[in-house]
Amino acid sequence: MALAPNEHLPDQDRPPDVEAPPRVRRARATPPWWFALPALVLFAFVVLVPSVRGVYYAFTDWDGLDPSFSFVGLDNFADMLRDPDAVQAIWHTLLIAVSITVIQNALGLLLALGVNSAIKSRNLLRVFLFAPAVITPIVTAYLWRNLLGPDGAVNTLLGAVGLDGWRQDWLGSPQVALWSVVGVIVWQFAGYSMVIFLAGLQSVPKEVHEAAAIDGAGPVRRFWSVTRPLLAPALTINLMLSIIGGIKLFDQVYALTGGGPGHATDTISTLIYKDAFTLGEFGYSIALAVVLTIIVAVVSTGQYLVLSRNERAAS
Repeated sequence: MALAPNEHLPDQDRPPDVEAPPRVRRARATPPWWFALPALVLFAFVVLVPSVRGVYYAFTDWDGLDPSFSFVGLDNFADMLRDPDAVQAIWHTLLIAVSITVIQNALGLLLALGVNSAIKSRNLLRVFLFAPAVITPIVTAYLWRNLLGPDGAVNTLLGAVGLDGWRQDWLGSPQVALWSVVGVIVWQFAGYSMVIFLAGLQSVPKEVHEAAAIDGAGPVRRFWSVTRPLLAPALTINLMLSIIGGIKLFDQVYALTGGGPGHATDTISTLIYKDAFTLGEFGYSIALAVVLTIIVAVVSTGQYLVLSRNERAAS
């Protein structure tokens, strides 16, 4: 029997290739989850177990030191509703979170649109505007604490330009201290939002803008009808990070004002610290922490659902 040049006789000693059954293929494709077991055990020991114990202590009168304590049920949460300082701290927390989210993202978007243009110094401006975001929050807070003091650089500059009526103790006045804290946070993290928006802007195809310009759309119309829908993922990320960070805010507030003057800038986080380590009311402070956790979970989940729906509608 003659064979073609590229034809070979079948190997009688080698068994034919047999396709693995579907269950075997799935087993091969599924990663061995037991590799993650050490990390899961460590996470449970460091995070889950203390969190569960903390929730239990929220229903006690534990002072943080005495091993004997009593179960008081919902008394800590009821006291929270009757405590004007706690109610005020919750209001301040929400006000700061909303203000930071709106102002920081609006400013970050404007900065991103500016540095995304064809100006020659755009790379230098990107570095300059993003630089505050890499500074430690405590360092930033102490820097602005000196700048905003009664004899700080801000009042000195206002006096130098003839605006003596605007000079004041920015962190010592109950009327403006809270907004001074908001201004410091926005100054530090507006560049962070800018970078995220800039990544979204650079992912928009230039051909889409060129087609819209040929159709006669102006810059504002092109942004609203073309750029804005394509920025939905970046907007979702920025809003989520801003609102969660604003609700949990502690470092900058405590370093700038310590929650003062009085309780004018107290947030839930600063009040938790004071009640736990100054007043020794650990059970009450943990109840505040539980409320803070619930607020973060509810706000972030609701925001994610709304933004995800808008993102899908825009796409």
